Amino acid sequence: MGGLAYRRAVIKLSGEALAGEQPFGIEPGAIGVFAGEIAEVARLGLQTVLVIGGGNVFRGMAAQASGMDRVAADHMGMLATVMNALAVQDALERQGCETRVMTAITMREVAEPYIRRRALRHLEKGRVVICAAGTGNPYFTTDTAAALRAMELKAEVILKATKVDGVYDKDPQKHPDAKRFATVSFQEALEKHLKVMDSTALSLCQDNDLPIVVFNLFTPGNIRRVAQGERIGTLVQGGMP
Repeated sequence: MGGLAYRRAVIKLSGEALAGEQPFGIEPGAIGVFAGEIAEVARLGLQTVLVIGGGNVFRGMAAQASGMDRVAADHMGMLATVMNALAVQDALERQGCETRVMTAITMREVAEPYIRRRALRHLEKGRVVICAAGTGNPYFTTDTAAALRAMELKAEVILKATKVDGVYDKDPQKHPDAKRFATVSFQEALEKHLKVMDSTALSLCQDNDLPIVVFNLFTPGNIRRVAQGERIGTLVQGGMP
């Protein structure tokens, strides 16, 4: 497998990653950069599942805070993730990478419905599976969707690609003395409210002993490094760090 540390992985991409330097929207240039790296690890043999957020287009919780019904807002957020998934699919296929977009909300004209066994067959055939529309249910984030898909598809790790280089004890953009963790336990992340994933996703990973690696998506070569097991970012796992 080209020196890979994992056979199958879920890569969680935030919607903001697709915006690049813009405050919102989709920036094809930014997508093209990390799409090339995802295509590279797929060619090396990593069976890859992408779970994509939608915060660059629409954020359900923010809309709820402005008075919108939470269920309606969450459904709109799910649709935003489908737009992002199609953009990433286009970028990956430009790199010669075969893909399938699978959605938790049925929309057969633009994507396949998410069916676990079908997703497994795609992975076994070397296709990158892009999961959109979260879990298909309101009140659940795309973090939770990533954890759920990882369990269902028997992934060995969740690779959470972010704009920062790991998990800190406080916001490093606001606090220059913020400390980055090399490793942290699920329990500590939950107790200290560290911004790894939401508590539902973290608890699900803890219960199923599924490690999470949080790393900077925008450092060139990081996706390959983390796929090959290089210790970058922060490893979140069971037990004491």
